[in-house]
Amino acid sequence: MASHGFWFLGAENASGDGSQSPNTPRAWCQAAAQKFSGGIGSKLCALLNVGEAEKAAQAPVKAEDGSTAESCGCNKPCNCPKAAVCFSDLYSTDLLPALDGDAKTMNFLQEVVDIMLAYIVESFDRSTKVIDFHYPNELLQRNNWELSDEPETLDDILISCRATLKYAIKTAHPRYFNQLSTGLDMVGLAADWLTSTANTNMFTYEVAPVFVLLEYVTLKKMREIIGWQDGRGDGIFSPGGAISNMYAMLLARYKMFPEVKEKGMSSAPRLVAFTSEHSHFSIKKGAAALGIGTESVICIKADERGKMIPSDLERRIIEAKQKGYVPFFVSATAGTTVYGAFDPLMAIADICKKHDVWMHVDGAWGGSLLMSRKHRWKLNGVERANSMTWNPHKMMAVPLQCSALLVREEGLMQSCNQMQACYLFQQDKQYDLSYDTGDKALQCGRHVDIFKLWLMWRAKGTIGFEAQIDKCLELSEYLYNKIKDREGYEMVFDGKPQHTNVCFWYLPPGVRYLEDKVEKMKRLHKVAPVIKARMMEYGTTMVSYQPQGDKVNFFRMVISNPAATFEDIDFLIEEIERLGQDL
Repeated sequence: MASHGFWFLGAENASGDGSQSPNTPRAWCQAAAQKFSGGIGSKLCALLNVGEAEKAAQAPVKAEDGSTAESCGCNKPCNCPKAAVCFSDLYSTDLLPALDGDAKTMNFLQEVVDIMLAYIVESFDRSTKVIDFHYPNELLQRNNWELSDEPETLDDILISCRATLKYAIKTAHPRYFNQLSTGLDMVGLAADWLTSTANTNMFTYEVAPVFVLLEYVTLKKMREIIGWQDGRGDGIFSPGGAISNMYAMLLARYKMFPEVKEKGMSSAPRLVAFTSEHSHFSIKKGAAALGIGTESVICIKADERGKMIPSDLERRIIEAKQKGYVPFFVSATAGTTVYGAFDPLMAIADICKKHDVWMHVDGAWGGSLLMSRKHRWKLNGVERANSMTWNPHKMMAVPLQCSALLVREEGLMQSCNQMQACYLFQQDKQYDLSYDTGDKALQCGRHVDIFKLWLMWRAKGTIGFEAQIDKCLELSEYLYNKIKDREGYEMVFDGKPQHTNVCFWYLPPGVRYLEDKVEKMKRLHKVAPVIKARMMEYGTTMVSYQPQGDKVNFFRMVISNPAATFEDIDFLIEEIERLGQDL
């Protein structure tokens, strides 16, 4: 039976006549009101049932003198009631830095925190919907989302906060499997709140001293895990894996033709890059952005499991040279987006060394398996790469966004990207200027993404991340074993998946026994989209689908949510069958 999570709190108070399930919010609220101090349980329960059009209303407490007061929310017994705040009379200009805005600010932010806490609790409850789906036009009409010239009251702002979360996808829900980034870590969330509170920029040590040092420490640790001696090298946190991959391509071009930085692509010969036909689209997008062109990205054949074929890579490199082109960049993939395949990095490294080509590993999805002693062998050879993309916001469940580019050669990023703006990177500062990392980034303003990862690493330790990753892979193997021989299911490729990607077709009874193969494929192509649409309309779960090459639409189940259990996998199978039985 699936875990009840937060709602299990009310189990001991549930009546035995079946009139009220201990799983329900009502039962939980009754227990929470008694067990949480400071009235937080009552607040959570009230907020769980507040719609976007409802004003926040709490029953005032009558003080002995007849005045209206409410609990201060202290975590210990006290006699410090606060006056009830009427947000319908307040505006943002009444908050800090307004004179005497302290109390109003604290009350307003406490209301916002209460809204978020209620949403968090609800997100982990399996009896709630993953999504309250509405079509775009309907959702546009359902609320007033337009911007106005006149300010709205703080009461209206709180209503907007509730409405936004009401229609948001609960990506923390244990039955949300739609993307590679799922789940919600409480320490990571706390770190994200703190990061926004600090509200600083990562470009210099003088404005982000702690965050810059934490980035230095964490990137060094990640390079050590890759296998680079003493963690030497360089790196940076960027706005996602696509940008990290583009950074790698930029560095590879600069390494071979540094004059391009000043003189442009006209100073270089025709450059060509190589990547698997199953690789992420960001490789071509990066080539387009850098002026190399998508036609200069040569896609290498993959085998039936989605792994790059090394012999085809070498053949295409030789062909390119014979045409007068200059191979400069090979992107191997550690965990492809659809199949979860790991390219044979050792063989690819041999070819790159032989032909003097930069080797990059796109480990955005699969790089985190380096944290697992059981699974890191899948990345054997990564230590020979010149660069690697690694997204902790995927398998490590760090809140979005958190992507790192790791580079083996120290100093290359700086020389490639620096512009030496004297108003930021003065050379006569009183500290070690190597900690002013902004000049090696493409961005000027750079968000603090490091603190979430660092604080979670402190909280879990490497062994905690390892256990979390191993559990997700165990769940994927469980799913594979459940459906590989189950009637109505067909695997997209043979054999146990390398990552948590489990790719399969569900064949409803109306399709299962068709003898006309063309008609069967035509109808099967429509099955996954219909079931997915029904999942969203019912709000019970979410899982992705897509075609691949000549293969019709199939489900791509990925597991990165630490909250998922074996029971959730069982639920998914049963739900697919329930929603597709009439097709």
